[in-house]
Amino acid sequence: MDVKPGYKMTEVGVIPEDWDVKSLGRLAHLKNGYAFKSVTYDANGSFRIITIANVQDGLMDATDCSRIVSLPTDLQAHQRLNVGDILISMTGNVGRVCRVSEPSCLLNQRVGKLIPADFDSDLLFLLLGQRPFLSAMATKAKGGAQGNLSVTDITEFQFAVPPTEAEQRAIATALGDVDALLAGLDRLIAKKRDLKQAAMQQLLTGQTRLPGFSGEWEVKRLGDVAELSSGGTPLSSVAAYYDGEIPWVSIADMTKGGKTISCTERNLTVLGFSNSSAQMFPTGTVLYAMYASIGECSIAGIPLCTSQAILGIRPMEKLCAEFLYYYLVSLKPMVKTLGQQGTQANLNKGMVQGFRLGLPGVEEQTAIAAILSDMDAELAALEARRDKTRDLKQGMMQELLTGRTRLV
Repeated sequence: MDVKPGYKMTEVGVIPEDWDVKSLGRLAHLKNGYAFKSVTYDANGSFRIITIANVQDGLMDATDCSRIVSLPTDLQAHQRLNVGDILISMTGNVGRVCRVSEPSCLLNQRVGKLIPADFDSDLLFLLLGQRPFLSAMATKAKGGAQGNLSVTDITEFQFAVPPTEAEQRAIATALGDVDALLAGLDRLIAKKRDLKQAAMQQLLTGQTRLPGFSGEWEVKRLGDVAELSSGGTPLSSVAAYYDGEIPWVSIADMTKGGKTISCTERNLTVLGFSNSSAQMFPTGTVLYAMYASIGECSIAGIPLCTSQAILGIRPMEKLCAEFLYYYLVSLKPMVKTLGQQGTQANLNKGMVQGFRLGLPGVEEQTAIAAILSDMDAELAALEARRDKTRDLKQGMMQELLTGRTRLV
């Protein structure tokens, strides 16, 4: 392989001639956590214990932590965490890293703390966020369903390292600016979601009326204003039933597809369709999950059929499909408490038919749905911008952390 002037081939690939290759162990000291005893846990404690479950991909989630009231006498100094400390998961989903974002947190066993050794902390965190590092840690994990990493597994990983503090800081600053943009987009998306939730609560109950509309709403059973039918699933063991031309919606299609389903992961053949209880639903049918992800809701963007886990709801003339969609979405928190308990919570057709909803005239329903749809479109645009920014960051990391593009 030809290497252009000013660069060299190393065990981590082509890097600038003045860059070094260093193990993580030379860049930081790895310290393990404390083996807290569950009998000492107290929900009223002021100290939160950070476990592998709290180390998410790039962030610390401290919303559900065990707590203790007082510190063990043999707790070491590094096991008391400070905001900004870098943590790594050594068990389970190994290699995930985060920074401590909350005060009064303690380090549990099998969570590692990386203390930079004369190396820029922000750049170290960025290096650990690269996909090759995470992939290497997953490969090294040993033992059973919950893989484990040793200190050596982690600290022997090699990184390309800029030679000067000025270049390290320049790279960290450039990528940190993108992280700040991403954090701002996340906050804006969260705010818009809260606003949409409030709008749904106000508009779908008639607490707030749109200009130009008045009059009483009628309370109707869903079964009185829509036709409901469930689908069917051909035998999965018969290959001839699948990979045809008939779109077939599963729960997975709904959780991934969002509001409108216009394609499906699997299609049925005519033979498969005829050898099941599946039926065709027209465009505009509201799809409603009764099993597993109960309360999940979508609208058919094309003619399709569904599994038996999904109800097809076809609104009659007094019910707008999009209004019904948003109404059902608003019920999600409540619906999860209605499921008949077995191995998993389920709904059935009769229960859904019995849902009672307040209905204004169709014109007002359509106007309400249009406002909520516009809010969805705004959210989708923000999420697409965030995803594009994430891709941009990955491209920048590839350029800056390998020295292909130099800032200094």
